[in-house]
Amino acid sequence: MVQIMKTQATSWRTGLSTAQRRTIAGGAVGTLMEYYDYYLYGLASATVFPSVFFPNDNAVIGTLSSFASFAFGFLLRPVGGLIFGHIGDRMGRKTALMITVIGMGISTAAIGLIPPTNVIGIAAPILLLLFRMLQGLFVGGEMGGAATLVVEHAPAGRRGLFGALLISGAGIANVASAGLMAAFGAASHSFFITWGWRIPFVFALVLAIIAIVLRSKLDESDEFKELAAARALTPNTRKSPLKEVFRHPKNAVLGILIGLPQSIAGYLVLTFGLAYMVSKGTNAQVGFIGTMIVGVLQIFAAPLWGSLSDKIGRRKTYIGGCVAFALLIYPAFLLYGTQTAVLIWLGMIIGFVIPGVAMQGTLQTMLVEMFDVEARTTGVNIGYQISNTIGGGFAPLIATALSAAFGSVWPGIIYAAVIALIGVVATAYASFRPDVENAGRLHPIT
Repeated sequence: MVQIMKTQATSWRTGLSTAQRRTIAGGAVGTLMEYYDYYLYGLASATVFPSVFFPNDNAVIGTLSSFASFAFGFLLRPVGGLIFGHIGDRMGRKTALMITVIGMGISTAAIGLIPPTNVIGIAAPILLLLFRMLQGLFVGGEMGGAATLVVEHAPAGRRGLFGALLISGAGIANVASAGLMAAFGAASHSFFITWGWRIPFVFALVLAIIAIVLRSKLDESDEFKELAAARALTPNTRKSPLKEVFRHPKNAVLGILIGLPQSIAGYLVLTFGLAYMVSKGTNAQVGFIGTMIVGVLQIFAAPLWGSLSDKIGRRKTYIGGCVAFALLIYPAFLLYGTQTAVLIWLGMIIGFVIPGVAMQGTLQTMLVEMFDVEARTTGVNIGYQISNTIGGGFAPLIATALSAAFGSVWPGIIYAAVIALIGVVATAYASFRPDVENAGRLHPIT
């Protein structure tokens, strides 16, 4: 890994064109927003929303209601994936990415402006669900377009590194969302519950403006330009990107199953984990700071995992992450139960930075390499967004319900292990585009 880091540092100094740097920045800033929105909502769901929007005498019911709203936002992600996947494959990756980043910024900021239930009654949770679903719709189109654009711009043999840099953006999102929540949470409890938690949500508008500026300078990849030129010569041969995806039904289905373990990793270890440690008497600030630490490590760990996948293959790297997730999640929760800050932070690191970032840093490049250029954005969105909907979106809710029903965290651990096994089997049976073998990679993944 040390050698990979040295090689990576050298390549950054000598190997990237201005267009490639611009593409990475434009793609990563959208991924930053995607994860910022969702990590922020997850943190608020675990600590703030139960009392602000779902007040109940029973704390477990309030938490379940809050996590249900968290899951609700995932329902429109597949729809957004199809809509913006079609736009990205037909009109260009850049067009889709400009729309999604504007939509994410507005819907997230709107959540921060909703009055509490004790002011406007039932309208408060209804508005929360409405803006949460809009957030999910626009997020649904983000990863497919960003991953496709960035990986298509990558030089041969470095697709894994380029794709993983999107997850470095997710690490920055971890730091920003948890950092802001920790900063405002350090004030009085009444200020935080009334106003403090809202400021990070409204801040999403600032991130959206930055993303718009960066993405306005993006260029389409040579692969997409060649496809567009060919379509112009034969306009009657156009096919729906969705139909093109399902010319390879095996990959369409396996892409969903492959994505399941990475989709639940962060939401079990970090989101449900925060609610779990708070229920054991740990101050939420400990979880916020731990999430910041995880984010900082994620920024640097993701490119290392991506570079490793360029050397040993996407398949081996991802399967290794799945196995590590199944093995390390229990020790992570054991450390959560100690109520000792340093040990809790160690649990968050071994439970997520090692297995979760390994999977996240590999998945999007692997999905890009499973589909042809004319349907690539749609194919990536289908695998990524459906797996995140049925996996990640419901993971905190399922884990909370299992924990309450059995009085133990063990059923949630078993749930995670089963999902990890599904990911291992699906990854082992996936196939990749034939030209990947001839793309100048050091180690083909097929």
